[in-house]
Amino acid sequence: MKKQLPKIIVLLGPTATGKSDLAVYLAQRFGGEVISADSRQVYRGLNIGSGKITKKEMVGVTHHLLDIIDPKKVYNAEQFKRDGVKAIENILKRKKLPIICGGTGFYIDTLVFNEQFPDVPPNKSLRAKLAKKSTETLMKEITKLDPARAEALDPYNKVRIIRAIEIARALGKVPKVKRAKQYETLWIGLSLDRKILREKIHTRLLKRMKAGMVPEISNLHKNKVSWKRLYDLGLEYRYISLYIRKKLSRGEMLVKLEQEICQFAKRQMQWFGRNKDIKWFKPGENGKITDEIKKFI
Repeated sequence: MKKQLPKIIVLLGPTATGKSDLAVYLAQRFGGEVISADSRQVYRGLNIGSGKITKKEMVGVTHHLLDIIDPKKVYNAEQFKRDGVKAIENILKRKKLPIICGGTGFYIDTLVFNEQFPDVPPNKSLRAKLAKKSTETLMKEITKLDPARAEALDPYNKVRIIRAIEIARALGKVPKVKRAKQYETLWIGLSLDRKILREKIHTRLLKRMKAGMVPEISNLHKNKVSWKRLYDLGLEYRYISLYIRKKLSRGEMLVKLEQEICQFAKRQMQWFGRNKDIKWFKPGENGKITDEIKKFI
């Protein structure tokens, strides 16, 4: 007799679609706990800029993998997989429903599909040489070495591009990941018309500026998070740190940041578009989503 796999829900979608609020609603409705799948919300102090849910907004729902690491350190998908598996196991032991919620598609796939990473040890001298090059130059190199892998990379994530080059140079190309089904998964996606999403991104950016993104990023630097590290953290942390250093005017920063967030949302949808198991809904269609989950569990 076939062993029944544990059931989990994945709630994903591009930035600014209201995933966090929906995750709390579903957790309350179905006795769940939320596992954050966001590559920046794992860091302590990255709150307003990363859109991290507040204690008040959690309304008592337990959240995992928030504020677990110092922002001066680098956290990767392998660590997320390890921590995510532990969180799922603990939630299941308590007879609760794991709800993975976030927009970092690579992290989600790594966890849900139990992806195995190539066994290539770090090459410190190569990393040091590559770190001196621009992300644009590095993207050109990985595109020549391994076009398929290059397509899946965030073109602004220098650490991940360097790792891909390191593996490609060692093995010829990044091997296709081995996937093993270890959970029965319901994939729920939130999406919006592109024009409406752009408007939401614009409104949210101005709201976060009023909420104190500039002081948040200034404080991170005062607490020994380097300008280089803030730049590598991307989006809000990159462009606002450039503004604080007077390398961009406020107007230039806001225009560039909004453009980059919209591009980021586009890349998120390209990633999610590969997964044909995702059932897509519009924000606010809670009744339809609830019916889908009832059938699943």
